[in-house]
Order: sequence, then structure tokens, then C-alpha cells
Amino acid sequence: MRVAISLRLANDDWARASAWVTEAERLGVDCVWSAEAWGHDAVTPLAFLAAKTTRIKLGSGIIQAGTRSPALIAMTAMSLASMSGGRFRLGLGVSGPQVIEGWHGIRFDRPVQRMRETAEIIRRAVRGERLEYSGSIYTLPLPGGEGKALRSAAKAQPGIPIYLATLSPKSLQMTGEIADGWLGTSFMPDHARVFFDHIAAGAARAGRTLAALDLQAGGVVAFGDDLERLIAARKPGLAFSLGAMGSRQHNFYNDAYKRAGYAETAIEVQRLWLDGKRPEAAARVPDELVLKTNLLGTEKMIRERLVKYRDAGITTLRVEPAADDLETRVSTLGRLMDLVREI
Repeated sequence: MRVAISLRLANDDWARASAWVTEAERLGVDCVWSAEAWGHDAVTPLAFLAAKTTRIKLGSGIIQAGTRSPALIAMTAMSLASMSGGRFRLGLGVSGPQVIEGWHGIRFDRPVQRMRETAEIIRRAVRGERLEYSGSIYTLPLPGGEGKALRSAAKAQPGIPIYLATLSPKSLQMTGEIADGWLGTSFMPDHARVFFDHIAAGAARAGRTLAALDLQAGGVVAFGDDLERLIAARKPGLAFSLGAMGSRQHNFYNDAYKRAGYAETAIEVQRLWLDGKRPEAAARVPDELVLKTNLLGTEKMIRERLVKYRDAGITTLRVEPAADDLETRVSTLGRLMDLVREI
């Protein structure tokens, strides 16, 4: 089982972010993922890190599909793959209507189909093929105009892996069918089948198995004996995912927890959050849910959780050390790496 981290920016402190990633590289971390919401974009920080590192893989976690044309995403991916010596991993996700319609002003329409067509066009472009495509969302060249079917002028980069961040059953099946890897959230190894059954079904349609994909998931890691304090610190974040990561009509994170058997909790936490009762929403999150979605407690407890992730089929553990200062973050990551090597 490999380990991945997220790029962490504190008050736009790029020197600190660079130090964090270079220390992670020294410790043997496999990949760093750069996120994109409504702040920094996902790809520019990776170009910065490509110049600061030599081995660690660099992933967009995630680029929001629909905010850029598939060809532009392909161009970006080929640039990052080239400048990093082949270390780039292309992570894609559909985000949600609040961000896509509210921040970008783009209609959140047929997200699963848009993701499929985006990935298909990108694969053709990075292989150096001439872009001729007829889909229900994208048609290349655009009919009725002066456009020509073009081939990338950059060197082909056919080996760029595509990872999809998906949660709904249909999108999970698509991931199994077309992706090289899965970026999981709202994941509990105790309920892995909620995700993996759908991914496996999609993989079977493509004539392969679940083992063909790099399955990434994990959570916050914090060592300590005061479990009550460790749990309390994580409840607001879970309440945010259940209540704020979407609208009452569309919250893919909330829906995933419902499918894992936490429907009553998911509905109640979302209601409290959207009613403006955020402390009450956090208090309603069960301790059990915090422990199942993170790596918290003594070394013995965390080792036991690591075994669960491994046995569930996770191939890359994506973690976030729970500390603000760099020294503690690096120390926590180092302890975790030792435990991963042990199991």
C-alpha cells in the first residue's frame, strides 16, 4: 500500500507548501494531489512543485470537468507530464452545481456523460490523434463552422493516467470502465462495497477487474491517547461535508454516507447545517463515523485501521496529518509511513 498526501497551502505560503512536499518526498510518499474548489486552481501549483521535486508524483485532485474544454485539459496534462518527467496524474471530477453554476456560471448538466466524453477526448488528444469526435455534449470539429480536426502540436504523452473522483453509483461504474484510478472520499473501509461493487461492475464491462485500478482513499491522521479530543476536532469537517458540500437536492457526499447505512445521521446533520445551526450539526456527527473515516488514536489503533484499508482493497492511502506546524506534520507523516511499511 502506497501513501499519498494533499498539497496544503496556509495563507498562500508557497515556501511552506514546497517544504511540506519535499519532506514528504524524502519520507517516500508516492504522490501529492493539488485540489481545486473556488480558490487556487489545481494545476498551476503542480508546475511550481515539479521544479522543486524529483521523484514524487504530481496529481490534479481534481480538475473540475466542464470548466475547461477537454482539449485544454489535454494540453495542460501534456505540459505537466513533460516538465515533470512523466510524473503527472490527471485527476478529474464533476464538482457540484453550487460551484459549477455559482462560481463558473456554467450549467451543471449531465455530469456523468460530460465526464465520460471529456476523458475520451483527452485520451485521444494525448495519444496524438486527430480530434474528430461526435458525442451528446462535445462535437469536434464544431459543425457548421470553419473549424478543422487538429492533432496536438506537442509530443504525444499516451501514458498519462486518468483518475476520477466519483461518488454516485453511475459515476463509480464509469470509473471502473474507463479510468486508471479512483480518488475516493466519504470512504470507510468497513463499508467498501458501497463503492467497490459499482467500480467492479464497470470494470467488468470493460473486460477487466477491480485490481486494474489504483484505488485511493484515506483521511486525517492524528496520533494520541486523548481520543475524545481527536474525535471532537474532526466533527466540524464531517458536518461540513454532510451539510455544505452541495444543496438540499444535490450533495453527493451526503448520499454516499446514506448508502453506507448512515441515512438518519446524514439527513439530520444536513438539516441542521442548512438551517444555520452549525455547532448542533457537528455535535450530531457520531463518534463512530469520525473513527471510520479517519486514522486517529494510538499507534495500535491506527495500525488496525491501516489493515482494514489494506484488506478492503485500497492500494494508495491518501492522508492528511492533523497539525498546523510543519515539524509536527512531517513527524506524524513519518510515523504513519513506518506503520504502513510494517503491515
